[in-house]
This record gives sequence, C-alpha cells and structure tokens, in this order.
Amino acid sequence: MEDTLVQASIYLGAMLIAVPISVRFGLGSVLGYLLAGVAIGPVLGLVGSETEDLQHYAEFGVVLMLFLIGLELDPRTLWGMRKRLLGLGGSQVALSIGVLCAGAMMLGLSWQLALAIGTTLALSSTAIVLTTLNEKGLMRTEGGRSAFSVLLTQDIAVIPALALLPLLATGAAMRINGDGSISRGAEDDHHIVSLVEGLPAWGVTLVTLGAVAFVILAGRYICPLLFRVIHMTRLRELYTVTALAIVVGIAVLMILVGLSPALGAFVAGVVLANSEFRHELEADIEPFKGLLLGLFFITVGAGIQFSTLFGQPFTILGLTLGVMLLKGLILLILAVIFRMRGGDRWLFTLGLAQAGEFGFVLVAFGVQQAVFPANVAEILLLVVALSMLLTPLSFILYEKISARLADPGEDTPDADHIDEEAPVIIAGIGRFGQVVNRMVQASGFKTVVLDANLETIQLMRRFGFKGFFGDPTRPELLKAAGIDRAKVLVVAVDDKQSALTLVRYARRLRDDLSIVARAHDRLHVYELYEAGADHIVREMFDSSLRAGRYVLEDMGLSDYEAHELEIAFYRHDRQTLRALAEVWTPGVPVTDNPEYMSRVREMNANLETALVSQLDEMAEEEPGKGGQGHARGDVGALTGTRGIPPRRPGGTERG
Repeated sequence: MEDTLVQASIYLGAMLIAVPISVRFGLGSVLGYLLAGVAIGPVLGLVGSETEDLQHYAEFGVVLMLFLIGLELDPRTLWGMRKRLLGLGGSQVALSIGVLCAGAMMLGLSWQLALAIGTTLALSSTAIVLTTLNEKGLMRTEGGRSAFSVLLTQDIAVIPALALLPLLATGAAMRINGDGSISRGAEDDHHIVSLVEGLPAWGVTLVTLGAVAFVILAGRYICPLLFRVIHMTRLRELYTVTALAIVVGIAVLMILVGLSPALGAFVAGVVLANSEFRHELEADIEPFKGLLLGLFFITVGAGIQFSTLFGQPFTILGLTLGVMLLKGLILLILAVIFRMRGGDRWLFTLGLAQAGEFGFVLVAFGVQQAVFPANVAEILLLVVALSMLLTPLSFILYEKISARLADPGEDTPDADHIDEEAPVIIAGIGRFGQVVNRMVQASGFKTVVLDANLETIQLMRRFGFKGFFGDPTRPELLKAAGIDRAKVLVVAVDDKQSALTLVRYARRLRDDLSIVARAHDRLHVYELYEAGADHIVREMFDSSLRAGRYVLEDMGLSDYEAHELEIAFYRHDRQTLRALAEVWTPGVPVTDNPEYMSRVREMNANLETALVSQLDEMAEEEPGKGGQGHARGDVGALTGTRGIPPRRPGGTERG
C-alpha cells in the first residue's frame, strides 16, 4: 500500500512538471501526460508493477468523462443525431473492422483472431480526442461534431464488441513463442463476482436488460428525489459524495452484468441531462474526471513495454503506422461522402486515426477469454499506446494543414454584387451591428449592410433584412456600397485587426466621413483612436454601467442617486481614456510604459474621490427639484460616445 502511494506521488509530480511544459509549447495536455508516463516508467524506471494497479483506478476517469458527456446530451438531441450515429459512425466502425480484419488475415492470422484484432483497433480514443477538441475549441466545428458522433457510436459499439469476443475464442490463454511452440499464459488470480455467471443465454440477456432498465429508471425517478433531499440539508459536500457514489454504483453494476461501465455511466448521464441538478453534478465531478484522466494517460505511457518494442521496432512501428493509415483512409473517404470540406475534413480524418483506450479493455478481456495469445496481446497494447502517443502530433499536423487551407481559395463563395448605396454603411452585422442597424432603419434612415459571414447574411434575409455578403475591408466592396458619398461608416466587425484595417482605409479615403467603431477593450480603443475613428464604443460598457446602477439601487440608493453616480463614473472613465490615449505607445505593452502606469494609478485614486463628491452634492440638493431634472437632462450623455474625442482636425465629440 505504501509503495502504491509513493508511485502515485511520483505520477502526480510528473504531471505537474510535464503537462505545463507541453501546453506551453502548444503540444496539448494529453501528449504531456503520455510523455510524463514514458519518462517515469520505461526511461527512468521510477515506477514498477504498481502501474497496472493504478491504471485500474485511473480508468475510472474515462467512466466519469462519459457520464459528463451524457449530461450534455438531451435525449431529444441524441435522437436528432441518429442519422450521424448510424450513418457516419456506423459506417466508420463497420468499414474499419472489415479493413483491419482483412489486413490481419493477410498477415497469416486466423479469421477469428483477425476479427478480434479489427474490432479492438477500430475504436478511437474518446479521452484524447474529446480532451483535445475541447482544449483547442474545435468541438463546435463541423469536423468536431462529426468526430464526436463517431466516438459516441464507438462507445455504444463496445457492448456488441464485448459480446462478440468470447465467441471468437480458440483455446486457453497461450503464448506463441518465437520458435513456433505454444506455452500457456499465467492464470489470473483475480476473480470478479458476476451476476450472470452460470446463467443460460436467455437469463444473461434478461439480467443485462434489467440492469440497463434499472439505471434508466433510477436516473429518471430516484436520483432527482435523492438530490432534492440533499438540497434540503444545504451541505455542499454531500452533492460531491452523492455524485461520485452514483457513478461508482453504476460502474459496479455494469461490471457485474458484464457490460462496459463507461457505457452505463453514459446512459445515466443522458437520463439525468434534463434534471434540474445537472449543473451541480457537472461541477462536482469535473475535477475528479480531469485528475483521473490525466493519471490514466500517464499510466498508459508508463505501461509501454519498450523491451518488446526494441525487440521488434520496425514491426511494431510499421503496424502502428499501418493501422493509422488504413483508418485515416477510411475516415477521409467518409468525410468526402458526407461532404465535409477544408479543415473539417482533415480534422475528422487525422483526429480519429488512432486506436483508443477501450482497446486496453478489449485486449485484457480477450486474454481472459482465450481470444488473444499473450505475446499478440503485448503487441496490440503497444500499437494502441503508440497510436495514442502519436495522436497529439496528428492534431498539430491538422493545424498546419488548416492554416494553409484558410487562405482564400476556390471554395470561398464570391462576394455579392452590391446594387445600392446609402448614407449609412454598417460593416459587420453580428449581435452589435444588428442593434445599430435596426435602430437606424427604424428611425427612417437607409443603410447598406456588409458582412463576411455568409450564414449571418442568409439568416438576416430570412427575417426580412437586406444585407450583402463580402469582406468589408475590401476597397471595391466599400466603393460599391457608396463609401465616397456616405455620411457615416459603422465598423462593427468582430475581428479587431479587420476593424483597424477598415478604419485606417476609410480615414485615408475621406477626412470628412464620420466613423463609429466598435472596440473590444481599452487597448483596442487606443488603436482605433490612433487609426482615426470619430466615435469609439466599447461593446460591453453601456450594459456594464446599467448593471452597476442596478447593484447600487439594490444596495439601498435611490434611483436618482444611482443614476447620478452612473453618469459620474462614465464621465471619469471617459476623461481617463482621453488622458491614457495620449500617453499610450503602439506596440509597447502598457506594463512597460511607466508614464501610462503612473497615470492609471493616479486616476484610479481620483475615482473614489469623484464619486464621494457626487454623493455629497446630491445630499445638498432637494429631491424632486433641480437635482432630479439635472439627472434627466444628463441621460443624453449615456447614449453618446463611449470612447474618446476624434483626432482629426475640427472633429467634435458627442455626449
């Protein structure tokens, strides 16, 4: 026990060192975990036989991950994915098993062993792929959603895979020696209690279905009642204990009936997806999932048998690359058939080309059922582990390919032909620009809307608003929209650099054009100010001011007092922006600008004084007379410029 704790401490220490370094160099956390395991296991020899024991605990991280995935899936959403699950996912699993089985038979293996190998290697790594997709923000892409559908199908396919393997058994566990002789493998001393052992086939089926039905009914009726009782105790730690107990209980039940605990956890998560306690479950389990998944990846790296690898390096590496190449080819064909394009096609292909963590489960189960000879099992485990180790590199290759495909190419739709002009041009019609557009049009002024997102323009048209697809920074599109005769240009694009490019071009083109620009933050305000924008609006500033005013009212201030403090804060912030814009230097971090930092500290110190002075002035006024009227008269200040004055000569600032 003490040795196991020491080994666990070594794992955690390696995790703290290797993972931040890997993430810092853009390799992702998963590769960091795997390399940490290789370092402390085969390379330095800091861990020994306890690796397998720890891996049993670490595999619970996969169970927790699938439980959380299920929580994110409403059953109606799952039903809506049925075409992708059966079509895309089913095709991948079936084709991969068939091709890999054929490849194994070409190497001289029996069809039973070849089919077992194909089934084992057809499954990809849910843990690595989903972790990497989430880390890199790729889950919402078409390629990410397609990859998730395939992984979900593979997780479901584990059930028939576990049912199939015993049917492929050809004898007791054995080892095929180098000279062709056969020796018995070591017997497993561990005996797992089973609820289906000794039952007839119909009894096994009945017990299995009963266990799944119990999980569904318990998740639907018992768990919500249990959490309501716990909620009444108002003890936060009971949520965590109960959440873990639910997942552990489901995993144990699935093991007892011979099913995958990960799949059982996934089913329970789907059932609880509509529960009002869903978010509490996610918050309580997420830290344990991350820790155990990291430990799982480290044990995979530490468990790589380099003696076997060095004994047959070309064979094992060739098999690993061959498996990834065959699976990648199948995935690429499916991506073409299902009309994925560009980077999504390569994300789908490269992201799923590896074998997965369920391969370890299937190999271990296959050895117990006398399906895999012992040395074949060792090679299979190496192929699975090495393919997982290469997967983060596949994502790096995807990023390189995606960066090249991002250049404008033949797949990019042509910009619309702009056939009208207006005194107001709005560049960007997202959540910011659409409000501006509706208000201006409702006031009786005509606008021309440009946006580089085709889906956004199409959605606008469905609601009856006219817009033109095209990059607003292209001079020819601006000229077609009437930039030479327009009175106002609204720069509301999402991309900060595109906004600066557009403002600079418009200011060079016309000095008399009024430019209203959307800013993301203070530094962007300074850049737009330098570029020549007249009115700069920080996108979150007005809503933040209103929220602050509500807080002051809820703290006991009158509507008048909260409103006056809101105006006072706005004025002080605008003066601060003016002063800081004058000392800001492009290209120099503000923390390296002594004058800027000194001015910030000085003005922050003045803010509290300004607000206290405002409160004192209001205390001297009689409510309902001049003060209240003054507040109403100052409302105009809140609807004007939320930035700094124009730089061009003769410009005026509103508000």
